[in-house]
Amino acid sequence: MTTIKTGVIGGAGYTAGELLRILINHPNVDIVFVNSSSNAGNPITEIHSGLIGETDLFFTDELPLNEVDALFLCSAHGDSKKFMEEHKVPQKVKIIDLSTDYRAKSPNHDFVYGLPELNHEAIRKASHIANPGCFATAIQLALLPLAAKGLLKQEIHVNAITGSTGAGVKPSSTSHFSWRNNNISIYKPFEHQHLQEIGQSLKQLQPDFGKALNFIPVRGNFTRGIYVTAYTQCDLSLSEAKELYHHYYNNAAFTFVTDKNPDMKQVVNTNKAIIYIEKHGDKLLIVSMIDNLLKGASGQAVQNMNLMFGLNEKTGLGLKSIGF
Repeated sequence: MTTIKTGVIGGAGYTAGELLRILINHPNVDIVFVNSSSNAGNPITEIHSGLIGETDLFFTDELPLNEVDALFLCSAHGDSKKFMEEHKVPQKVKIIDLSTDYRAKSPNHDFVYGLPELNHEAIRKASHIANPGCFATAIQLALLPLAAKGLLKQEIHVNAITGSTGAGVKPSSTSHFSWRNNNISIYKPFEHQHLQEIGQSLKQLQPDFGKALNFIPVRGNFTRGIYVTAYTQCDLSLSEAKELYHHYYNNAAFTFVTDKNPDMKQVVNTNKAIIYIEKHGDKLLIVSMIDNLLKGASGQAVQNMNLMFGLNEKTGLGLKSIGF
């Protein structure tokens, strides 16, 4: 059986905690080190208390890069590029970066954009993966089938609400309980940083796409999950649109098209994306839902690792032990 020796950089955040939860229970993974300079010497469970009884690992400030096959970069945006510039990672080590640093295509790096529903075969052959953003994943999955057929001919309107974990583990004025509970607000309207990678992917499938993507991100008063509603003008009938989406995601491991209006708890604690569509006049409405920490971050990162090492991409990603 294949054993993948892994290391994690930036091990104290929400995405790292979810990643460790998956890797500890992954049948093909052996965790060699979890690096966190601010927590070096402390037990992993001191930060990620949900792992009590599951691991005896300690955080370290060491970087035994020669001992791993795969390296996950879970540091803050901007820090992955600094790490790559300051450290010589052995060529044999496959890297999965969860920051924004390498998502934009560039002649200056060889990172492949890690959305399996878009770049499945390229991911399998890649050594370096730029894991997509959470909003970007959910929104792209709502739109990729239309782009693949060149059907994005008008402006796209997107409203998407995310859980508080999307803001990261460091407390802020808009993430602490007293403010977030029973509250809602928008942020970065029309200029969210994920718009760049969304547009890049849509143009990969539909090179002439140039219409506005009007995105309103919303802070939700819940912990995890992203719920996207997107609509655009479309000449397809509802039955034609359903056929298009079912065909596009026919072989997808985790993306499913449903005929029943879904609710977000269906995807929480899973690596699934659930898609639902309706037709209203000349408007096609697409609902797309994911868990922002799993399909939107750590789950997708492990899905990419599985592909890179020739495993079934569902390995270690069964998750969900509760119904509500």
